[in-house]
This record gives sequence, C-alpha cells and structure tokens, in this order.
Amino acid sequence: MAEKNQRTAFGQTLVELCRENKDIVVLDADLGASTMGKMVEVEPGMENRHIEMGIAEANMISTAGGLSRVGKIPFCASFAVFAAGRAYDQIRQSVAIGKLNVKICGSSAGLSDFGDGAATHQSVDDIAYLRVIPNMSVFVPTDANQTVGIVRYMASHEGPMYIRVNRNPYDNVTPEGAEFIPGEPIVMKEGTDIAVFACGVMVPMALEAAKMLEGKISVKVVNVPSIKPMNRDSIIAIAKSVKGCVTAEEHSIIGGLGGAIAEALRLERIPLEFVGIEDQFGSSAHNYEDILSYLGLTKEHITEAVEKVFSLT
Repeated sequence: MAEKNQRTAFGQTLVELCRENKDIVVLDADLGASTMGKMVEVEPGMENRHIEMGIAEANMISTAGGLSRVGKIPFCASFAVFAAGRAYDQIRQSVAIGKLNVKICGSSAGLSDFGDGAATHQSVDDIAYLRVIPNMSVFVPTDANQTVGIVRYMASHEGPMYIRVNRNPYDNVTPEGAEFIPGEPIVMKEGTDIAVFACGVMVPMALEAAKMLEGKISVKVVNVPSIKPMNRDSIIAIAKSVKGCVTAEEHSIIGGLGGAIAEALRLERIPLEFVGIEDQFGSSAHNYEDILSYLGLTKEHITEAVEKVFSLT
C-alpha cells in the first residue's frame, strides 16, 4: 500500500474489516483521532461501530470483554502506555484468564510520541508486561504494510492479542499483502556472520546497518513481528547459521525482544548483544530522530553492537 504510517494503516484496515464483518466494533479511550480508530465512526453507515469510552481505559477493556461474550470482535485502542498500563488488571483478569476474543492496539508506542510528555506518554515497557500474561499474543509490525496483515490476522483468529503501533511515517520494507504467520521470524537479508533480530522501526535500521558493514561483516537481518508466540526452533536455526546475534528494539532491554530471544537461545552457546533502551524512561524531544539517537537506537548503534559481537567470534 502507499500508506507509510502504521496508525493510519490500522484505522484504514479497521474500516475495511467493519465493512466485511458486522461483528467487529472499535473502542477508543478519548484518543480516537490519534489512534485512527475514529476513522470507523466517520465512515457512512458505521456510526454505531465506534464506541468512545472517554479517559477510562480500564472500563474500555471491561466493556470489550463483555462485547466479546456476545459474539462481537472488539478492537480497543489508546496510546500504548495507557492501553497496556492503565488497563493491565482488566487485561489480565477479565480478558486473558478467560481467553476472551479482545484485540488491543497500543498506538504511539515506544518513543514515537516524542513531544507529548516523555515518561508519561512513551511506552518503554509494554512488551515486557503484556508478553508475560498467559494466553496473550504480542505483535510488533515493522511498517504499515505489515500492520495491515497483522490486524487482519487478529480479526480472523480467536484469543487475546496486542499490537504495538508506531506514530510516525517511514518507508515500508515489507511487501504489500504478505501473509502474517504468528510465531515465525522473517529473514529480510541473508548473511553468514552475525544475525540481527529486530522488530518495529529497528528493522529498517538493521537493514541500513547491514549495508554499512558490507564487505566487512556479513549481516543477516531478521524481522521478528511476533514477540509472542515465537517459534523457538526457527530462532535457534537462524542463530546457529551465524557466529553471533544482536537484538534491536524500541523498548527496554529488560523483558522485550532481547529477553525473548535470550530465552529461546538459553541452551545455546551463542554470543548475544542487545540494542534497546537501557533501564530508563524516555525524554521529550524536538523530533523522533533526536530521541532515538539520544537513547541509542540508530543504525550506528546496531553497527557497533554487531562489531562487538563479531569481535568475540
């Protein structure tokens, strides 16, 4: 698709899904214009398919649970830090334990909301505390194209699911219309020395880092949009095809993609380094690139991590 913004792709796909399936409903917590969930409301004939819950994320999740009990497929959206954090108890107790068919979109995830309020609005920890919940699937699309595939998968498959969506536009690096297969990592570029497992905005950065290292270190770039479930056998096979591994994510290095890969490789003797946010909150910035650079999330930082691991092999 021509769209380069994940949250816009999310809203557009919800509109299409609502046209296709009368049971899909969209709930927002006072941020529908930002999450793009409100695109459903302005669609002619769909005024009742969008429910504005106000600043009440816990109520939004509880309401979604009730809707799922009567056969509806609710998609709940808010900023990731609120959708996942403020409603954690309801997600765990009311949705995940009962394996209810509730879909949660954490919009403006990671550091992508660079201007609204640093620690309060930037989700550096949502992957960690949602992936630990039994029965919960956690997805991090690389770009707008992959967002479409994941949202369509969520709508057509049962169970609690969380998708983490970036706020800012950037070029697509995945093909339009590709099937999303939960659990499976996707090799974006072949390489024989070091594998970089990345998710979200860090995937295109990993591809750029691989280019920077051409002729010096052969880098395999692996897109991991499915943090949970994760096919451990596939991760191990990729890791064993190289000499060492690096993970790259727009999330804390504690409990995110890096933790998931380390868990998968726990019995393997393979060097592993993390690129991610250290044990700290975010910060306000003039633009997205500045905050990513400030917290060490650039192609140059990935390059340094690859060189560090390569030196150990």
